[in-house]
Amino acid sequence: MKLLSSPAVKVGISISIATGLYGVSFGALSVTSGLDFWQTMALSLLLFSGGSQFAFIGVVAGGGSGVAAMSAATLLGMRNGIYGMQLNALLHPTGWRKYVAAQLTIDESTATSTGQTDPDEQRRGFWAAGIGIYVLWNLFTAVGALAGAGLGDPRQWGLDGAAVAAFLALLWPRLKGREPVAIAVVCALATVLAVPFVPAGVPILIAAVVAAVIGWFSHGRSDEGLEPDVDPYAEHHHRQHGPAASRKAGA
Repeated sequence: MKLLSSPAVKVGISISIATGLYGVSFGALSVTSGLDFWQTMALSLLLFSGGSQFAFIGVVAGGGSGVAAMSAATLLGMRNGIYGMQLNALLHPTGWRKYVAAQLTIDESTATSTGQTDPDEQRRGFWAAGIGIYVLWNLFTAVGALAGAGLGDPRQWGLDGAAVAAFLALLWPRLKGREPVAIAVVCALATVLAVPFVPAGVPILIAAVVAAVIGWFSHGRSDEGLEPDVDPYAEHHHRQHGPAASRKAGA
């Protein structure tokens, strides 16, 4: 009962439900992009990074090679390695827990953990969000894959571009600040210009290089970047700062 009364656990459970439901769309889009049920489940069980998974099937659906798909997924998943260094110093996992924690390190588990001030709550938040999302993401991936398998040819339903659209829908609301939006627009333009001249899957790699170069030479504010898929503390921040703070921020 004490565990269930933990604020971090409550946040972890709620964010698990909200994020886990995304797995339905991934499962359906994956099988309609050409992967079978078990390949789709392997991506969710082993890769377990929503943005990277959508990028992978987006390249596959566009006719790109496996190398291009893996490269795109890897570039997007590199942020989890940075999260891992932060969480390792914060949570100090030992033994087998270190390997499990590495698998569960994603945007949401990191946000839930680092949003706490008490060390015990940080650990509870990480494990609640990480385990909860992992279980529900894979469960709903299976549901989506089974449903998507009955749709047949993706071109019949206009789903051949749905994986890319789903990834953009996942990414765009998480851009925070003007600089990341500007970089995203420039990368999109670079992708469009590259499509007629390079093989499928390569344009997204070109866009990643463009983003890296811009990021290297730019000096944006430290509070600009990517936000988690779901902000577990949006309501708390609204209560804490109130309408006055919102008006001040918009001024």
